[in-house]
Amino acid sequence: MDQIYRALADIVGEEYVSMQTEELFTYSKDLGTSEPQWPDYVAAPKTAEQVSEIVKLANEKKLAVVPLGGGLSLAGLALPLQGGITLDLKRMDRILELNEKGRYIVVEAGISHGKVTSYLHKNAPHLMHSEPGAPPAATIGGNLAIHGQGDLAHPYGFNSDMINGLEVVLPTGEVCRFGSCALGNDWYTIHPLPDLSLFLGWSGSTGIITKVSLRLFPCKKIQEQDVFVVENENLVPEILFELTHVGMAEDIVVVSQEIPPPFDKLHYILINIAGDSREEMEFKRQLMFDARLGRFIRDGSGGIGAAGQGIERPVISKTSDWRKGGGFEYVGAIVPVSFYPEGYRMGVEISAKHDIPYTVLGRVIGSGHSMMFSWTYAFNRADEQTVSHARQALHETDEMVLEKGGTLWKPAVFGQKLLMDKMDPNTLQMMKKVKSLLDPNGIMNPGNWEVA
Repeated sequence: MDQIYRALADIVGEEYVSMQTEELFTYSKDLGTSEPQWPDYVAAPKTAEQVSEIVKLANEKKLAVVPLGGGLSLAGLALPLQGGITLDLKRMDRILELNEKGRYIVVEAGISHGKVTSYLHKNAPHLMHSEPGAPPAATIGGNLAIHGQGDLAHPYGFNSDMINGLEVVLPTGEVCRFGSCALGNDWYTIHPLPDLSLFLGWSGSTGIITKVSLRLFPCKKIQEQDVFVVENENLVPEILFELTHVGMAEDIVVVSQEIPPPFDKLHYILINIAGDSREEMEFKRQLMFDARLGRFIRDGSGGIGAAGQGIERPVISKTSDWRKGGGFEYVGAIVPVSFYPEGYRMGVEISAKHDIPYTVLGRVIGSGHSMMFSWTYAFNRADEQTVSHARQALHETDEMVLEKGGTLWKPAVFGQKLLMDKMDPNTLQMMKKVKSLLDPNGIMNPGNWEVA
């Protein structure tokens, strides 16, 4: 039996390690257009200590280590580009502490967003966390490693802004904690200690997040989604400015898509509001629609399309797959809210060029300080020509985003290289120094954020 396999089995147990072809195949692909990349081994640790032992082994044997959460990445970010060990973290899914008065929860990083939501519904229904709009199997750690954003983005920002502390296994195997937990205190704050946030946005190339203290927020008794519709895309930034001025919404998403036909050439602004009483809900509606958006209604340029209570929290990935064959991938960008009209027109143009029904979507972040904008390209997994068209459309969009002054969000390797080519050289050298210091043997998710 393989020596490395034997060592991994000694760490995690025989049933939680594999080098069988049929199991490695599962880990060689993701849901997007990336070519398959095969690991040599898959291991599923249960504790941070086991993660540490695996990382030390990888350093000794000079093997790549690729951390994997829910396996829902669309951009090849968790594929083993240089083989090695795929580290499946989904067994690390415990809830360690719920502090209701302090409004935080401490979890292992492999836990899914769906499990956290279910736990809060049952044990603390007056509290909620920011869900990313991905399927429920998406993991807390994976979302943070890409600067994920969720359905509380409008008031509170990126999900990576909503942490009180981290436990991380460094690329050399040490287990470190950051925040008040580093002092042996409760996990109540990441501030005001020196900023050591070297693990968010790096796609697992600087360390493996193993525990997180996640901020919780009030969960109101009544949940409602209202829809405001306009035809002229140039009005969208002005409407979003008015909505964010009153600060009453929890989530604001704009979507336009070719299919189904009622959405084509219209812009649906989805506004999630919440309250504990009818009076609170009516006050918020009146302030938003009468005081701020009334002029668009009166001049006929916009209107209320729908309103509904008791809605499920939005899974925005459901809006994306319109081609037989079940495949889609998107370019995400962080852009100013004023970018929406141009981004919409870009999506229509590039999609038409590649014979793909267009889908564009924007989510307001931080009271309008920025917007997550996505261009989605569907493909048939069984038809390589449609996959190739989608891949080319993704690359063209990456290039155009940077040309127009946007910043790529959770970019694939192609996009990472574009960003590094454009980046300030001193910043790039600082990144290189950080990566070299933390990961001297270059084992952590190699191929991602490879600074030349």
